[in-house]
Amino acid sequence: MKNFQMKIILSIFVVGIIIISLLGITISNMLLKPNPAQYIGTARIITVAMLLLFALFTIIIAIIEVKKYIEPMSRMLKGAKRAVFSADINNINIDAPEDELTESLNEIIKELKQNLKDSNSEKKQKETILKHMTDGVITFNMDGDITYINPAAKRMLDIKEKDNNFKAIFKKYSDINMEKIIYLESWTSSEIKIENDERSMNLFFIPFRDEADKPAGVMVVIQDITEHVKLDNMRKEFVADVSHELKTPITSIKGYSETLLDGDVDKQTEKHFLDVINDNADRMEKLVQDLLTLSKYDSNRITSKPREFDLGELAKSCKEKFDIEIKKKNQKVQCFVTADVPTVFADKDGIERVILNILSNSIKYTGDGGKIDIYVGYVHNDAYIKIKDTGIGIPKEDLERIYERFYRVDKARSRQLGGTGLGLSIAKEIMEKNNGSINITSKVNEGTEVTIKIPVKK
Repeated sequence: MKNFQMKIILSIFVVGIIIISLLGITISNMLLKPNPAQYIGTARIITVAMLLLFALFTIIIAIIEVKKYIEPMSRMLKGAKRAVFSADINNINIDAPEDELTESLNEIIKELKQNLKDSNSEKKQKETILKHMTDGVITFNMDGDITYINPAAKRMLDIKEKDNNFKAIFKKYSDINMEKIIYLESWTSSEIKIENDERSMNLFFIPFRDEADKPAGVMVVIQDITEHVKLDNMRKEFVADVSHELKTPITSIKGYSETLLDGDVDKQTEKHFLDVINDNADRMEKLVQDLLTLSKYDSNRITSKPREFDLGELAKSCKEKFDIEIKKKNQKVQCFVTADVPTVFADKDGIERVILNILSNSIKYTGDGGKIDIYVGYVHNDAYIKIKDTGIGIPKEDLERIYERFYRVDKARSRQLGGTGLGLSIAKEIMEKNNGSINITSKVNEGTEVTIKIPVKK
């Protein structure tokens, strides 16, 4: 800084010497001429002009020096002091030699550039995170205009281009007042729940402030809770279904047992009542066992041990277990192994349970004299069992729900035939645990085809 000051002083001193010298020479020449008194006025004018020229030159030199050196340096230092970067300019010695000052300023500039680069990188990271978040995020300024919105928010609230402010977006959902959120909620978030196109969402309204601790706007965070709502509804339905399924046999057992306790029945009636009580007890036992099985699969408490086995042999074994029922209904059941099927590696007991459940359903819902074909084959690294019957079939609108717990196509007939409504739910759980799949196609009054696939042992 001293070097800059010395340059200014030296420049003004040199110009002053030149002007004084020229002024002295001019006045001396005038005094040497005859009758010098007549040149006194001219000498005064020249002196004033020289002084004005000297003053003007001094001002010009000062302006140039200030513009070229001092102002840029002052702006740099003031800007650096205001910045929130980590550069420590308080340790700069302004009175240091020019080379040291230049080196210090270069270090500051270098550090500021790095901090600016880091800041931009952090900003881009945040923008990327917000852009790919599954939750929606919208920020509004104090006028209610959108300052930021991510794609998830646009998709979840179905925001169009015309919806560019707070009121336009939320007026169709609820009477939400932005001013109330900002000024009357004690700076805590407000939460509401809305429905949009069969989707359930939670909206959190969070006011925020600027650096001066003044209200700056509102941020809205949108969470899609559709799956949570569905699961909660399924839980409620499940509890209701279990209560209903248990209530029916308990009512029968209680009614028949109370009649027996009265003692006013003959032996034949007594035996009939005991048979009914026993059947309902069996039904309750089967229902409880199925519920326990589902609970174990849900909590991953099934301790199955996968092993290698022949799927064709297992299918034939399952078919033989139903020979008595098949003969009673005079049905034609055949098992075909269509290819050289490699052994599979899975939970044999679980797969057997799935096959027995599907065969049981086919036999129950196929009329007397009906036909059931069992095919065992191999395709694309998967072994499969296909069970095709000529039964009553399943309506198209029910196919999507048949894996739901306690869902029955014909509830009265299912209960009459001893079904709990949990068989296919358990079958689906077992196949998923064994990296397999189950697929059902059906037509009413034409029959049903069920295919299960299991990866073969590599």
